[in-house]
Amino acid sequence: MFGGISIWQLLIVFAILVLVFGTKKLKNLGSDLGGAVKGFKEAVDKDTTDGTKTEDAQKEEMAQSKVIDSDVKKDDKSA
Repeated sequence: MFGGISIWQLLIVFAILVLVFGTKKLKNLGSDLGGAVKGFKEAVDKDTTDGTKTEDAQKEEMAQSKVIDSDVKKDDKSA
């Protein structure tokens, strides 16, 4: 099936991993791995574009920077 590895062998390896690491660590590892793969895919997609942003993306970025600037000014006034 998988280069000589059967489904039973995979299940045994998975059971050993659960016993050694526990389900919580495996869950965290899985979510971290998923996040890394997602970030990699986004970076590849961003890299394949020609580097120019769409007009909507530019407007959204400007709006976010204005919100951050206004939050910083509020913090400066309250301090």
